[in-house]
Amino acid sequence: MAKKDVPPRWDRKMQQRLARGEAAALGELYDRFASLVHGLAHRVLGDERAADGITREVFIHVWEHPDAYDPKQGPLRTWVAALTHRLAVQRLRATETAALAREGSGATEELEHTVRRASVAARADYIVQSMPAPLRSALERAYFQRRDYCQTATDLGITEDEARRRLRLGLQLLSTAHDCEAPGAPPGYGGAV
Repeated sequence: MAKKDVPPRWDRKMQQRLARGEAAALGELYDRFASLVHGLAHRVLGDERAADGITREVFIHVWEHPDAYDPKQGPLRTWVAALTHRLAVQRLRATETAALAREGSGATEELEHTVRRASVAARADYIVQSMPAPLRSALERAYFQRRDYCQTATDLGITEDEARRRLRLGLQLLSTAHDCEAPGAPPGYGGAV
């Protein structure tokens, strides 16, 4: 088993390729993470065009600053998600602040509530997308298909105990979306948004 402080090989190689200016590396990175980036940005901003803009900004930033990623700090996926979150929250704050200024109301608490709600939703999306497929599959059946653990076990061909375990673990992971610094969340992905 690999040491915990050794980053995945693909992440290190991708960073090296980006640092050399390989356009093909950017294309690979885009293919792998564009849906994650766009989804997180859209979840925070609630606007397709704004999410498209953030997606462009994230990949431009990665292209122009490949050394900003430190493989020792965690996976490239996590870094890209944190970057997306930071840029989307900055855009949301700027947009909401401008709207509050136009309306003449200084309801900064309202702005902070909007930003926190969007932040929690984006963290929840990231957690669900990042969890192992067996956990995600069990949660999707329970939530979207309204299946109980017995039906989920039958659907997945697993024991009822295993279905309960997967559902419980999946929900525990998902509950960390509300934490200020959720375990396993990207650095800077919680708390100070």
